[in-house]
Amino acid sequence: MKYNFGVVKELKEGETRVALTPDVTAMLTGADLSVIIESGAGINSGFSDDDYIKAGAIVAANAKDVWENSKVIVKVKEPQQSEYQYFRADLIIFSYLHLAIAPDLTKALLTKKVTTIASESVETDDGQLPLLTPMSEVAGRLAVQIGSRFLESNFGGSGVLLSGVPGVQPGKVIIIGAGVVGFNAAQIAIGMGADVSIFDINPKKLVQIDGIYGTSIKTHYSNPAKLEQEVPKADLLITSVLMHSHCAPKIISKEIVQKMKKGSVIVDVAIDQGGNVETTDKPTTLQEPFYEKYGVLHCAIPNIPSAVPKTASYAYSYAIYPYLKSLGELGLIEAIKENHDLSNGVNTFNGEITNQAVAQSLNLEYTQIELLVGFKLK
Repeated sequence: MKYNFGVVKELKEGETRVALTPDVTAMLTGADLSVIIESGAGINSGFSDDDYIKAGAIVAANAKDVWENSKVIVKVKEPQQSEYQYFRADLIIFSYLHLAIAPDLTKALLTKKVTTIASESVETDDGQLPLLTPMSEVAGRLAVQIGSRFLESNFGGSGVLLSGVPGVQPGKVIIIGAGVVGFNAAQIAIGMGADVSIFDINPKKLVQIDGIYGTSIKTHYSNPAKLEQEVPKADLLITSVLMHSHCAPKIISKEIVQKMKKGSVIVDVAIDQGGNVETTDKPTTLQEPFYEKYGVLHCAIPNIPSAVPKTASYAYSYAIYPYLKSLGELGLIEAIKENHDLSNGVNTFNGEITNQAVAQSLNLEYTQIELLVGFKLK
């Protein structure tokens, strides 16, 4: 018997989230859809095997049983190299994938003709990213918490308290990108009492922020000259500019970083797509969260939400549930035919790349999904 959905332990270093929580598992099994989960998959998020058994799932002793007996593998992060052995042509993987910076994974998926649905590529007709948004909300809020902690002198930071105290000015937070991450980072920074500036190239986003926060947040149209002028003033710099399914653009140059104050902190939230800062040239982990360059602490954790796995797992599981229900009830072809959001998320199908941005980033051929399924999508 092949189960509708399989959930395995996340193997990426530092990843503590789980793709399905017990309550969402119960919602799926309550809809006559079957779930098999590897023993211990939810333990780091606070969920026991018994929780999943009560939710109607089958608990498997090992990952092999889950991979081989599932129609759809539901993950948080992309498969690791040790998991490539389980790839097969009739398998669907639904996960954050970020294939634009993963040529080896992409090659393995194409070779085995695995169908993938990238959570970061699921997109509504009005441009919303319903599966990326909840994790971006978590990451934006955590970026400020993490950055403020690393400003403490015992971590090598400058010893600045973002809120300041009466008679002492607050710390300066500069946020690059006014999307979901940036908006949530600004919300937390303002709540902490920091001096906050936010940059973006979309005037509508800046108007929206100004309409909510007024002069509490300084808004700037992002351009190289303004960044070079303002960024060196930051105690905490948060960067969060992503190009959908592309590598992240490098916005902050090495020369700007060299002008920043000693002991200041950079949190590059865009690192899972390559990063926005020229000097964040390698990812960090929750266990070793930062490194120092030019006297500036660099934090580049690709899976920041793993610091709060229970909250993050609930947020992801709730967001992905309707798409899984559609896949389980209709099957892949009918589900992507009926649900344009879901069809946008298909990155590989039958050995072909079906996401144009990913194909461009990897310099590979792009094939329109409609040519492969044989009908026009809605």
